[in-house]
Amino acid sequence: MSSNAELEQLSFTVSGFISKAVSQVYEAVADPAQLSSYFTTGGAQGRLEAGTTVTWDFHDFPGAFPVKVLEAEFPNKIVLQWGAEHATADDAMNTVTFEFTSVDDSTRTKVDITESAWQANSAGAQAAFGNCMGWTGMMAAMKAWLEYGINLREGFYK
Repeated sequence: MSSNAELEQLSFTVSGFISKAVSQVYEAVADPAQLSSYFTTGGAQGRLEAGTTVTWDFHDFPGAFPVKVLEAEFPNKIVLQWGAEHATADDAMNTVTFEFTSVDDSTRTKVDITESAWQANSAGAQAAFGNCMGWTGMMAAMKAWLEYGINLREGFYK
């Protein structure tokens, strides 16, 4: 991209390390029972498998909403699409990519979460910053739950 090119969409990536094997970290996202234990405060319905649409519910955003699974490559990658205000796509969908990388002789996993397709304007930036905060919180909650059995989100949003 040249320095004169206009920004067409916003995206962000948040990253962190979890002291568990890559397969365990992948399953903590793919398995609805585990995801409901630390992230989806209102529950998750359906395993994250390519070609499926599952539902996620949060106490801070009432009402379950659909999450479309585009890719699920155990144990390294999950790609989702979900509805988002201020998305650039005609269908108002953003793409969320989880990448799981085994490190330190398989004793830790690096997690990268990228969300893309926000409009390059003030409203898109505000929405992207909000979701960036949400994914950072999700990763902290997943680390606390997997490593210590603590649910950080319990009572946090209600």
